[in-house]
Amino acid sequence: MAALRMGRHHVVGGCGATVRGRPNSWFPGAPPRPEGKQEYMQYVKLGATGLDVSRICLGCMSFGIPDRGTHRWSLDEEASRPLIRRALDAGINFFDTANVYSDGTSEEIVGRVLAEHARRDEIVLATKVHGRMRPGPNGGGLSRKAIMTEIDHSLRRLGTDYVDLYQIHRFDPVTPIEETMEALHEVVKAGKARYIGASSMYAWQFSKAQYTARLNGWTRFVSMQNHYNLLYREEEREMLPLCADQAVGTLPWSPLARGRLTRDWDETTERSRTDEFGKGLYQEGDRAVVEAVSAVAAQRGVPRAQVALAWLLRQNTVAAPIVGVTKPQHIDDAVAALDVDLTDKDVQSLEESYRPHPVRGH
Repeated sequence: MAALRMGRHHVVGGCGATVRGRPNSWFPGAPPRPEGKQEYMQYVKLGATGLDVSRICLGCMSFGIPDRGTHRWSLDEEASRPLIRRALDAGINFFDTANVYSDGTSEEIVGRVLAEHARRDEIVLATKVHGRMRPGPNGGGLSRKAIMTEIDHSLRRLGTDYVDLYQIHRFDPVTPIEETMEALHEVVKAGKARYIGASSMYAWQFSKAQYTARLNGWTRFVSMQNHYNLLYREEEREMLPLCADQAVGTLPWSPLARGRLTRDWDETTERSRTDEFGKGLYQEGDRAVVEAVSAVAAQRGVPRAQVALAWLLRQNTVAAPIVGVTKPQHIDDAVAALDVDLTDKDVQSLEESYRPHPVRGH
Protein backbone atom coordinates (compact mmCIF):
# COMPACT_ATOMS: atom_id res chain seq x y z
CA MET A 1 0.00 0.00 0.00
CA ALA A 2 1.40 3.39 -0.94
CA ALA A 3 2.21 5.65 1.97
CA LEU A 4 1.69 8.80 -0.10
CA ARG A 5 -0.84 9.39 -2.82
CA MET A 6 -0.86 13.05 -3.69
CA GLY A 7 -0.07 12.32 -7.32
CA ARG A 8 -0.24 15.37 -9.57
CA HIS A 9 -0.81 18.36 -7.34
CA HIS A 10 -4.10 20.10 -8.03
CA VAL A 11 -2.61 23.58 -7.69
CA VAL A 12 -0.61 24.39 -10.79
CA GLY A 13 1.99 27.06 -10.35
CA GLY A 14 5.44 25.54 -10.31
CA CYS A 15 5.51 24.96 -14.01
CA GLY A 16 4.24 27.13 -16.87
CA ALA A 17 2.91 26.15 -20.26
CA THR A 18 5.04 23.78 -22.29
CA VAL A 19 6.15 25.10 -25.66
CA ARG A 20 8.09 23.68 -28.57
CA GLY A 21 11.60 24.89 -29.23
CA ARG A 22 14.21 25.01 -31.92
CA PRO A 23 15.35 21.96 -33.89
CA ASN A 24 18.38 20.14 -32.52
CA SER A 25 21.05 22.01 -34.48
CA TRP A 26 22.83 24.18 -31.96
CA PHE A 27 26.37 23.90 -33.30
CA PRO A 28 28.25 22.82 -36.44
CA GLY A 29 29.27 19.19 -36.59
CA ALA A 30 26.76 18.05 -33.99
CA PRO A 31 26.51 14.25 -33.66
CA PRO A 32 23.37 12.83 -35.25
CA ARG A 33 20.46 12.01 -32.98
CA PRO A 34 19.41 8.34 -32.83
CA GLU A 35 16.48 7.46 -35.06
CA GLY A 36 13.09 7.74 -33.45
CA LYS A 37 13.99 10.51 -31.02
CA GLN A 38 11.88 13.64 -30.92
CA GLU A 39 13.04 16.49 -33.10
CA TYR A 40 12.19 19.30 -30.72
CA MET A 41 12.91 19.91 -27.05
CA GLN A 42 10.09 21.08 -24.81
CA TYR A 43 10.47 24.27 -22.79
CA VAL A 44 8.54 25.57 -19.81
CA LYS A 45 8.43 28.72 -17.72
CA LEU A 46 10.34 28.33 -14.48
CA GLY A 47 7.80 28.82 -11.70
CA ALA A 48 6.09 32.20 -11.95
CA THR A 49 8.89 33.75 -14.00
CA GLY A 50 9.07 34.43 -17.72
CA LEU A 51 12.26 32.36 -18.00
CA ASP A 52 12.16 29.53 -20.56
CA VAL A 53 13.98 26.38 -19.45
CA SER A 54 14.23 23.04 -21.18
CA ARG A 55 12.20 20.31 -19.48
CA ILE A 56 15.46 18.46 -18.90
CA CYS A 57 18.21 20.20 -16.94
CA LEU A 58 21.73 18.85 -17.37
CA GLY A 59 23.26 18.24 -13.95
CA CYS A 60 26.96 18.99 -14.11
CA MET A 61 28.21 17.33 -10.94
CA SER A 62 29.58 14.58 -13.18
CA PHE A 63 32.02 17.00 -14.78
CA GLY A 64 35.24 17.95 -13.02
CA ILE A 65 38.81 16.92 -12.34
CA PRO A 66 38.56 13.57 -10.50
CA ASP A 67 41.39 14.34 -8.10
CA ARG A 68 39.71 17.56 -6.94
CA GLY A 69 36.85 17.47 -4.45
CA THR A 70 35.03 14.30 -3.38
CA HIS A 71 33.76 12.89 -6.70
CA ARG A 72 36.51 10.60 -7.95
CA TRP A 73 34.11 9.18 -10.53
CA SER A 74 33.73 12.58 -12.25
CA LEU A 75 34.76 13.10 -15.87
CA ASP A 76 37.65 15.31 -16.92
CA GLU A 77 37.23 17.99 -19.57
CA GLU A 78 38.03 15.75 -22.51
CA ALA A 79 35.36 13.26 -21.48
CA SER A 80 32.86 15.96 -20.48
CA ARG A 81 32.95 17.98 -23.70
CA PRO A 82 31.05 15.57 -25.99
CA LEU A 83 28.33 15.11 -23.37
CA ILE A 84 27.73 18.83 -22.96
CA ARG A 85 27.69 19.23 -26.72
CA ARG A 86 25.22 16.37 -27.09
CA ALA A 87 22.96 18.04 -24.53
CA LEU A 88 23.06 21.25 -26.53
CA ASP A 89 22.28 19.32 -29.69
CA ALA A 90 19.26 17.81 -27.95
CA GLY A 91 17.95 21.31 -27.29
CA ILE A 92 18.80 21.37 -23.59
CA ASN A 93 19.39 24.98 -22.58
CA PHE A 94 19.43 24.51 -18.78
CA PHE A 95 22.71 23.65 -17.03
CA ASP A 96 23.14 23.25 -13.28
CA THR A 97 26.48 23.19 -11.46
CA ALA A 98 27.85 24.36 -8.09
CA ASN A 99 30.96 26.02 -6.75
CA VAL A 100 31.73 22.98 -4.61
CA TYR A 101 31.57 20.40 -7.44
CA SER A 102 35.07 19.03 -7.92
CA ASP A 103 36.54 22.05 -6.14
CA GLY A 104 35.25 24.50 -8.74
CA THR A 105 36.51 22.60 -11.78
CA SER A 106 32.96 21.67 -12.83
CA GLU A 107 32.18 25.36 -13.25
CA GLU A 108 35.40 25.85 -15.22
CA ILE A 109 34.68 23.00 -17.63
CA VAL A 110 31.03 23.89 -18.13
CA GLY A 111 31.86 27.54 -18.66
CA ARG A 112 34.51 26.84 -21.30
CA VAL A 113 32.41 24.38 -23.30
CA LEU A 114 29.29 26.53 -23.28
CA ALA A 115 31.30 29.59 -24.30
CA GLU A 116 32.54 27.71 -27.36
CA HIS A 117 29.33 25.96 -28.43
CA ALA A 118 26.27 27.84 -27.14
CA ARG A 119 24.69 31.27 -27.37
CA ARG A 120 24.85 32.86 -23.92
CA ASP A 121 21.53 34.63 -24.42
CA GLU A 122 19.74 31.32 -25.00
CA ILE A 123 21.16 29.12 -22.28
CA VAL A 124 20.13 29.16 -18.62
CA LEU A 125 23.18 28.77 -16.44
CA ALA A 126 22.70 27.88 -12.79
CA THR A 127 25.18 27.44 -9.97
CA LYS A 128 25.04 27.15 -6.20
CA VAL A 129 26.62 28.49 -3.02
CA HIS A 130 26.89 27.13 0.53
CA GLY A 131 29.44 24.30 0.54
CA ARG A 132 32.88 24.75 2.04
CA MET A 133 35.39 25.91 -0.56
CA ARG A 134 38.43 26.28 1.68
CA PRO A 135 39.43 25.62 5.30
CA GLY A 136 39.28 28.26 7.97
CA PRO A 137 36.82 31.08 8.76
CA ASN A 138 34.32 32.17 6.09
CA GLY A 139 35.13 29.26 3.81
CA GLY A 140 31.50 28.27 3.36
CA GLY A 141 27.94 28.98 4.42
CA LEU A 142 25.51 31.76 3.52
CA SER A 143 26.85 34.84 5.27
CA ARG A 144 27.00 38.10 3.34
CA LYS A 145 30.76 37.70 3.10
CA ALA A 146 30.55 34.13 1.79
CA ILE A 147 27.87 34.94 -0.79
CA MET A 148 29.61 38.06 -2.10
CA THR A 149 32.92 36.25 -2.30
CA GLU A 150 31.63 33.08 -3.91
CA ILE A 151 29.49 34.72 -6.59
CA ASP A 152 32.57 36.48 -7.91
CA HIS A 153 34.63 33.29 -7.84
CA SER A 154 31.85 31.38 -9.65
CA LEU A 155 31.54 34.03 -12.35
CA ARG A 156 35.30 33.96 -12.88
CA ARG A 157 35.36 30.18 -13.21
CA LEU A 158 32.31 30.13 -15.49
CA GLY A 159 33.73 32.93 -17.63
CA THR A 160 30.53 34.97 -17.63
CA ASP A 161 29.25 38.27 -16.26
CA TYR A 162 26.15 36.75 -14.68
CA VAL A 163 24.39 33.51 -13.87
CA ASP A 164 20.73 33.05 -14.66
CA LEU A 165 19.92 31.19 -11.45
CA TYR A 166 21.95 31.52 -8.24
CA GLN A 167 20.89 28.91 -5.70
CA ILE A 168 21.64 28.31 -2.05
CA HIS A 169 22.88 24.73 -1.86
CA ARG A 170 21.32 24.11 1.56
CA PHE A 171 19.89 26.10 4.48
CA ASP A 172 22.44 27.74 6.78
CA PRO A 173 21.18 27.46 10.36
CA VAL A 174 23.93 29.63 11.85
CA THR A 175 23.41 32.70 9.64
CA PRO A 176 20.36 34.93 10.12
CA ILE A 177 17.97 34.45 7.23
CA GLU A 178 17.72 38.24 6.89
CA GLU A 179 21.45 38.42 6.17
CA THR A 180 21.27 35.69 3.55
CA MET A 181 18.22 37.02 1.73
CA GLU A 182 19.46 40.60 1.65
CA ALA A 183 22.84 39.49 0.29
CA LEU A 184 21.15 37.44 -2.45
CA HIS A 185 18.95 40.43 -3.29
CA GLU A 186 22.04 42.58 -3.67
CA VAL A 187 23.60 39.97 -5.98
CA VAL A 188 20.54 40.26 -8.23
CA LYS A 189 20.51 44.05 -8.10
CA ALA A 190 24.20 44.12 -8.99
CA GLY A 191 23.38 42.22 -12.19
CA LYS A 192 25.37 39.13 -11.19
CA ALA A 193 22.30 36.86 -11.11
CA ARG A 194 18.95 37.08 -12.86
CA TYR A 195 17.01 34.90 -10.39
CA ILE A 196 17.65 33.08 -7.12
CA GLY A 197 16.69 29.59 -6.03
CA ALA A 198 16.94 27.32 -3.02
CA SER A 199 17.75 23.66 -2.41
CA SER A 200 16.81 20.90 0.02
CA MET A 201 15.52 22.13 3.37
CA TYR A 202 12.44 21.84 5.55
CA ALA A 203 9.27 23.51 4.29
CA TRP A 204 9.16 25.84 7.31
CA GLN A 205 12.69 27.05 6.52
CA PHE A 206 11.78 27.76 2.90
CA SER A 207 8.59 29.53 3.96
CA LYS A 208 10.55 31.64 6.44
CA ALA A 209 13.01 32.68 3.73
CA GLN A 210 10.23 33.65 1.32
CA TYR A 211 8.32 35.55 3.98
CA THR A 212 11.46 37.43 5.04
CA ALA A 213 12.17 38.48 1.47
CA ARG A 214 8.60 39.59 0.84
CA LEU A 215 8.44 41.52 4.12
CA ASN A 216 11.55 43.52 3.21
CA GLY A 217 10.91 43.94 -0.50
CA TRP A 218 13.83 41.67 -1.42
CA THR A 219 14.11 39.16 -4.26
CA ARG A 220 12.34 35.87 -3.54
CA PHE A 221 13.30 32.37 -4.59
CA VAL A 222 11.76 31.22 -7.88
CA SER A 223 12.83 27.58 -7.65
CA MET A 224 13.39 24.73 -5.22
CA GLN A 225 15.99 22.08 -6.03
CA ASN A 226 14.85 19.19 -3.88
CA HIS A 227 15.36 15.46 -3.42
CA TYR A 228 12.45 13.82 -5.23
CA ASN A 229 12.08 10.57 -7.14
CA LEU A 230 10.11 7.33 -7.07
CA LEU A 231 12.17 6.03 -4.15
CA TYR A 232 11.95 9.22 -2.10
CA ARG A 233 8.58 11.00 -2.08
CA GLU A 234 8.62 12.63 1.33
CA GLU A 235 8.59 16.01 -0.45
CA GLU A 236 4.94 15.37 -1.32
CA ARG A 237 3.98 15.92 2.33
CA GLU A 238 4.86 19.62 2.69
CA MET A 239 7.45 21.02 0.29
CA LEU A 240 5.70 20.31 -3.00
CA PRO A 241 2.29 21.62 -1.88
CA LEU A 242 4.05 24.76 -0.60
CA CYS A 243 5.84 25.24 -3.91
CA ALA A 244 2.60 24.72 -5.83
CA ASP A 245 0.81 27.28 -3.68
CA GLN A 246 3.62 29.82 -4.05
CA ALA A 247 4.20 29.20 -7.78
CA VAL A 248 7.76 28.00 -7.21
CA GLY A 249 9.19 25.66 -9.84
CA THR A 250 10.88 22.50 -8.56
CA LEU A 251 14.05 21.02 -9.98
CA PRO A 252 14.43 17.53 -8.51
CA TRP A 253 17.97 16.33 -7.92
CA SER A 254 18.81 12.64 -8.13
CA PRO A 255 15.68 11.95 -10.23
CA LEU A 256 16.96 8.42 -10.88
CA ALA A 257 17.92 7.82 -7.23
CA ARG A 258 21.65 7.70 -7.85
CA GLY A 259 20.99 5.30 -10.73
CA ARG A 260 19.13 2.78 -8.58
CA LEU A 261 15.99 3.21 -10.69
CA THR A 262 17.91 2.23 -13.83
CA ARG A 263 19.32 -1.14 -12.73
CA ASP A 264 18.59 -4.18 -10.57
CA TRP A 265 18.61 -3.50 -6.84
CA ASP A 266 21.72 -5.61 -6.11
CA GLU A 267 23.74 -4.28 -9.04
CA THR A 268 26.47 -1.80 -8.13
CA THR A 269 28.61 0.71 -9.99
CA GLU A 270 31.87 2.49 -9.25
CA ARG A 271 29.89 5.54 -8.16
CA SER A 272 27.53 3.59 -5.88
CA ARG A 273 30.51 1.93 -4.20
CA THR A 274 32.26 5.24 -3.50
CA ASP A 275 29.32 7.64 -3.05
CA GLU A 276 29.25 8.00 0.73
CA PHE A 277 26.49 10.62 0.64
CA GLY A 278 24.30 8.46 -1.56
CA LYS A 279 24.64 5.34 0.59
CA GLY A 280 22.34 6.78 3.26
CA LEU A 281 19.54 7.99 0.98
CA TYR A 282 17.65 4.77 0.28
CA GLN A 283 16.61 1.59 2.08
CA GLU A 284 15.97 -2.09 1.49
CA GLY A 285 12.22 -1.54 1.26
CA ASP A 286 12.80 0.40 -1.96
CA ARG A 287 13.56 -2.82 -3.81
CA ALA A 288 9.87 -3.31 -4.65
CA VAL A 289 9.68 0.11 -6.34
CA VAL A 290 12.77 -0.68 -8.42
CA GLU A 291 11.15 -3.93 -9.49
CA ALA A 292 7.96 -2.08 -10.43
CA VAL A 293 9.94 0.31 -12.64
CA SER A 294 11.57 -2.67 -14.31
CA ALA A 295 8.20 -4.30 -14.97
CA VAL A 296 6.60 -1.17 -16.48
CA ALA A 297 9.69 -0.56 -18.63
CA ALA A 298 9.62 -4.15 -19.89
CA GLN A 299 5.93 -3.91 -20.76
CA ARG A 300 6.54 -0.71 -22.70
CA GLY A 301 9.82 -1.81 -24.28
CA VAL A 302 11.74 1.24 -23.07
CA PRO A 303 14.71 1.70 -20.71
CA ARG A 304 13.92 2.05 -17.00
CA ALA A 305 15.36 5.55 -16.90
CA GLN A 306 12.67 6.76 -19.29
CA VAL A 307 9.90 5.38 -17.09
CA ALA A 308 11.31 6.91 -13.89
CA LEU A 309 11.78 10.31 -15.52
CA ALA A 310 8.38 10.20 -17.22
CA TRP A 311 6.79 9.73 -13.79
CA LEU A 312 8.56 12.84 -12.49
CA LEU A 313 7.61 14.87 -15.53
CA ARG A 314 3.93 14.16 -14.78
CA GLN A 315 4.14 16.09 -11.51
CA ASN A 316 2.74 19.59 -11.96
CA THR A 317 5.26 21.33 -9.72
CA VAL A 318 8.25 19.83 -11.57
CA ALA A 319 9.74 22.21 -14.09
CA ALA A 320 12.79 20.13 -14.99
CA PRO A 321 14.48 17.15 -13.36
CA ILE A 322 18.24 17.61 -13.00
CA VAL A 323 19.78 14.68 -14.86
CA GLY A 324 23.44 13.84 -14.33
CA VAL A 325 25.12 11.99 -17.17
CA THR A 326 28.32 10.08 -17.82
CA LYS A 327 27.32 8.47 -21.14
CA PRO A 328 25.55 9.74 -24.29
CA GLN A 329 22.73 7.25 -23.71
CA HIS A 330 21.87 9.01 -20.46
CA ILE A 331 21.02 12.16 -22.41
CA ASP A 332 19.10 10.24 -25.05
CA ASP A 333 17.00 8.50 -22.40
CA ALA A 334 16.26 11.78 -20.62
CA VAL A 335 15.03 13.44 -23.81
CA ALA A 336 13.06 10.35 -24.86
CA ALA A 337 11.26 10.38 -21.50
CA LEU A 338 9.39 13.48 -22.69
CA ASP A 339 7.53 11.24 -25.14
CA VAL A 340 6.67 8.49 -22.65
CA ASP A 341 3.01 8.86 -21.69
CA LEU A 342 2.38 6.72 -18.63
CA THR A 343 -1.12 5.37 -18.08
CA ASP A 344 -2.94 5.65 -14.76
CA LYS A 345 -2.35 1.92 -14.32
CA ASP A 346 1.38 2.41 -14.88
CA VAL A 347 1.45 5.16 -12.27
CA GLN A 348 -0.43 3.04 -9.77
CA SER A 349 2.06 0.21 -10.27
CA LEU A 350 4.98 2.56 -9.76
CA GLU A 351 3.58 4.23 -6.65
CA GLU A 352 1.81 1.48 -4.72
CA SER A 353 4.93 -0.09 -3.17
CA TYR A 354 6.30 3.14 -1.72
CA ARG A 355 7.22 3.11 1.96
CA PRO A 356 7.92 6.17 4.14
CA HIS A 357 11.52 7.32 4.61
CA PRO A 358 13.34 9.37 7.20
CA VAL A 359 14.05 12.85 5.86
CA ARG A 360 17.16 12.58 3.69
CA GLY A 361 19.23 15.01 1.66
CA HIS A 362 18.87 18.21 3.68
